[in-house]
Amino acid sequence: MKIADRSIGPDHRPYIIAEMSGNHNQSLERALEIVDAAAANGADAIKLQTYTADTMTLDVRMPGFVIEDPNSLWAGRQLHELYQEAHTPWDWHAPIMARAAERGLHCFSSPFDATAVDFLESLGVAAYKIASFEIVDLPLIRKAAATGKPMIMSTGMATAAEIEEAVEAARGAGCRDLMLLKCTSTYPAKAENTNILTIPHMRAMFGCEVGLSDHTMGSGVAVAAVALGATLIEKHFTLARADGGVDSTFSMEPDELKRLCEDVENARLALGRVSYGPTQAELKSLAFRRSLYIAVDVMAGDVLDATSVRAVRPGFGLAPKHLDAVLGRRVSRDAQAGTPVSWDLLA
Repeated sequence: MKIADRSIGPDHRPYIIAEMSGNHNQSLERALEIVDAAAANGADAIKLQTYTADTMTLDVRMPGFVIEDPNSLWAGRQLHELYQEAHTPWDWHAPIMARAAERGLHCFSSPFDATAVDFLESLGVAAYKIASFEIVDLPLIRKAAATGKPMIMSTGMATAAEIEEAVEAARGAGCRDLMLLKCTSTYPAKAENTNILTIPHMRAMFGCEVGLSDHTMGSGVAVAAVALGATLIEKHFTLARADGGVDSTFSMEPDELKRLCEDVENARLALGRVSYGPTQAELKSLAFRRSLYIAVDVMAGDVLDATSVRAVRPGFGLAPKHLDAVLGRRVSRDAQAGTPVSWDLLA
């Protein structure tokens, strides 16, 4: 898969998306600072969300339109009010994308309805991201897919059948570059609920690249996901969690993003290939294995015993496995302590 000029796959470093979401706290200046921080700390892309409160929900306080879960980060908040606070004003998109381009970042977005797709097309975005909650919105998926742009779809909460429907909708509408993201739609998510063993299964089932949309804290889950084949990591990103905001609690800070980028690339490099025996880098270390050495001065004709032969470092003598074959043999010439045992030393 490729987004703009960047190839994504097992032979490339993991593609890192810094999700701005509502962490701009309704300040364009802060949004631009987030772009700068994402670029400075290793991200490949900054991602926005394109909606308005009115395209997301109704401005009512009827049951279901207020978050009633007492354990939610947004308990008691009216949906319309929450989306009004979190949304990225549409007239900010162009300056944010321009700043991203200046900093060498891709910038694209999650559209939440057809008008958002049309708007993003007018800005020439390189790709589309379908949020987990929208994976069942097949008309939206078809609308985005019909642009022919690469698509990334999060799969939080989705059954295998729902993912299959979404994939078929995307491919049927013209999407050729498709990636799925394993995702757990809780905020923050716990490691034990992420089930990242699904990643290789999902890759095999749907025949596409698979990444991770990660709502856990830290980089441990992302590292494990890359070890299982994830080629893209998405993390919510903010300048400082202490600044507050609708998503700040489960967002990464700049130094954490930098560490994440380093950790997941090291995880990918560590996978390597199936390999036995010394690597090129290990060849010099063979000298520090144990081998058989003359431990005390001996004269020609002396019989070698456990006192006169020992397995010690370095590794320039016969391997220790030959000790039984060496004991009881006579030496063919004088040898001082520290002489490596070799077959031609034996009579």
